[in-house]
Amino acid sequence: MFLKKMYILLFLIFANSLCLEAHDHYIRRYRFVVKEASYKRLCERKNILTVNGKFPGPTIEVVAGETIIVDVFNRGKYNITLHWHGVKQPRNPWTDGPAYVTQCPIKPGNKFSQKVIFSKEEGTLWWHAHSDWSRATVHGAIIIYPPPGNSYPFTKPSAEVPIILGEWWKEDVMRVREEFVASGGQPRDSDAYTINGQPGDLYPCSSRDGFRMEVSPGKTYLLRLVNAAMNEILFFGVTRHNLTVVGTDGCYTKPLNREYIVISPGQTMDCLLTADQNPDLYYMAASPYVNGVGVSFDNTTATGILQYRSWSATSSPSDLPNFPLYNDTVSALNFTHSLRSLNSKSHPISVPTKINKRIVSTISVNASPCDRNQRCEGPNGTRLSASMNNISFVSPNIDILEAYFYQIPGQFRKRFPDFPPFVFNYTADFLPFQLGVPKRGTEARVIRYNSIVEVVYQGTNLVAGIDHPMHLHGYTFFVVGWGFGNFDERRDPLNYNLVDPQKRNTVIVPINGWTAIRFIADNPGVWFLHCHFERHQTWGMDTVFIVRSGKGQTERVLPPPPDMPPC
Repeated sequence: MFLKKMYILLFLIFANSLCLEAHDHYIRRYRFVVKEASYKRLCERKNILTVNGKFPGPTIEVVAGETIIVDVFNRGKYNITLHWHGVKQPRNPWTDGPAYVTQCPIKPGNKFSQKVIFSKEEGTLWWHAHSDWSRATVHGAIIIYPPPGNSYPFTKPSAEVPIILGEWWKEDVMRVREEFVASGGQPRDSDAYTINGQPGDLYPCSSRDGFRMEVSPGKTYLLRLVNAAMNEILFFGVTRHNLTVVGTDGCYTKPLNREYIVISPGQTMDCLLTADQNPDLYYMAASPYVNGVGVSFDNTTATGILQYRSWSATSSPSDLPNFPLYNDTVSALNFTHSLRSLNSKSHPISVPTKINKRIVSTISVNASPCDRNQRCEGPNGTRLSASMNNISFVSPNIDILEAYFYQIPGQFRKRFPDFPPFVFNYTADFLPFQLGVPKRGTEARVIRYNSIVEVVYQGTNLVAGIDHPMHLHGYTFFVVGWGFGNFDERRDPLNYNLVDPQKRNTVIVPINGWTAIRFIADNPGVWFLHCHFERHQTWGMDTVFIVRSGKGQTERVLPPPPDMPPC
């Protein structure tokens, strides 16, 4: 199956190259129709927003360096945007997707043709809605094969299987969002986790349709994992089978063999699984890792079944994978920071050893005074919010990219600070309430083209210390350092890994700790930076990097497409 897919894709690329010689505008197209479809989960049926009626949505398969166009038709009842998560989109922020950052939403009844430009990515990425909470059901995998003539830097798998982890609410997710935004409190917890859209044996009315993966003894399989969950980092594993991580976020890694993986919302992982146990049925499972004090969460477990071919038993497996406790920070971080870039002759990396721009930003859950004559459900009657450098992001009326490109005044300011406005013991056990009240605004940070940038995310214990999966659009970056407590700019960089740090587009910042990333600002455009916990993004843990164009023609943002959705 794998070879067949590769031959088909290589043939399509070859055919495209011939067509390009005669018609240089011809590239492959996908048709994505956003529409409602009826699905039954947990004994109840409801309409959900989908692409092409599928949940999870269709998988996009490309070869590294390919460019495609996705024609998006909005036949739903909500505004929509789609984001190609982890795709660098060189010089092409116009179709990156975040609502009111690089485009205004596609309104019901309208269409937008989105050019998706792949460059050096190889492995698994994903696409998802980037407006309101639609991404709960509007998402799918992206598989990027090596370019023609190249192969994987690991054992050729017998088959490749996308595994998409998600969350399911019995209630309409848009109503869930509306409720917690109005109340000022936390959103209601999901009712289930899912593996490829199915909750599995441990939930009511779910065992018959649970996800099953058939394997043959002795064969090796490539699991292409995506965490599409809205608000939870997840453990994932398969009973009595180890997983060998060989890729993260569209980049190859040194092989890392573990009983389980830890994967945050927004992250992807490529894992090899060898069917080396006695023929039987075995559970695969996903359950939450949550360590915030007083943070409500869905403490349940989604399951699927790994079934050896020729095994005819109809009963369910007996044992679940051996996961740590839900709040075991040491085990979670031990896995996360054991990952290393492959950094081989065929896949070299070049880690910036010197920087000319450092941005230190606090990332905080905050509490703001409740509006007059309103009752709020945050701590002590406050309204929960979130911030970066004490600024809670407010979406403008016109997307920032168009406002910047066409110089439309009044939509945003370029004053996102390089350093926290208040210096204090960010991770102390007790902090005064006043420090937790953020300003509200639409602030961006302008970065000179080709700058070598270091961003230090500093977690805080304001309101609730918790891990944060931080995602930067338009770039992959090197995770050069991390630690607990407060970042020390003189001492901590001495311990950075500048040899083989993992490359990511989404990184977990540990509870009451910090993480440092580095990248070269060689992709001009407007790029969103935000926490990939959906509740934190909704509360305002976001900002925007504007990377200026360079001097050469190939260093400038491409012209906008003719069918940009109107604001």
